[in-house]
Amino acid sequence: MDLDEAHRFADDWAADWNSHDLDRITRHYAPDVIFTSPLAARIIKESNGVIRGLDALRAYWAEGLLRNPQLHFEILGVYTGIDTIVIHFQHQTGQLSAEVLTFHNNKIITGTATHGPPPKSCM
Repeated sequence: MDLDEAHRFADDWAADWNSHDLDRITRHYAPDVIFTSPLAARIIKESNGVIRGLDALRAYWAEGLLRNPQLHFEILGVYTGIDTIVIHFQHQTGQLSAEVLTFHNNKIITGTATHGPPPKSCM
């Protein structure tokens, strides 16, 4: 994926999240996706932060959207690798985060969510 494609993907990804439509959000992911997130460890206790499979990922994100009805992402940067992109973004709270997404056959097969410190207003 070149940088132009990565930027188009990131714009679609943010628009999908900002729509709060799970079908739109999950359309990019492979059925056997593995997604890791420190937030998943808190929301899905038995997961240890690892969500396996699209159905489980969809259930995790449904809960996340329920808990965060104002969720909104703004893209700050996009970076490319061979089969991987990194989307650097900011939440509606001001929190900075990045997702590292690895693709195979145009679908995300692994994703890793990373988060910076909470904004001062949340501390």
